[in-house]
Amino acid sequence: MRRTTTTAALTAVLLALSGCSSGSGAEPGPTVTATATVTEPPALSEAEQTQLCVDAVADVISSRPAGFDPETGEDPKPTECNHLSESDYLDAYMQGLFKSNEAALEERQRQRDEAELRDQQDQ
Repeated sequence: MRRTTTTAALTAVLLALSGCSSGSGAEPGPTVTATATVTEPPALSEAEQTQLCVDAVADVISSRPAGFDPETGEDPKPTECNHLSESDYLDAYMQGLFKSNEAALEERQRQRDEAELRDQQDQ
């Protein structure tokens, strides 16, 4: 008996929540239409676009394979650089190369410092 009462009560709640009706001819409610406003992100300045290119070039250079030969190999041009003229791209490429080299030097110095600290602790 208790199970039947619980089932009946649960069924009534579910019917009420699902909006089922007995077909009494009730008019359907108004249709709700959602609208979304899409806004374009603010345009980047020329300097910001160039910096994105420099950063992308630095990433490309930093992820070169171990056996990469810069004399015979060629780095792919990042899509972030497509808007630049050849001259501006060359400038951005050189800045990216410099940035990549700086990061590599800082990493090597960090490794040397760690090795030196370990050597001091071992003594």
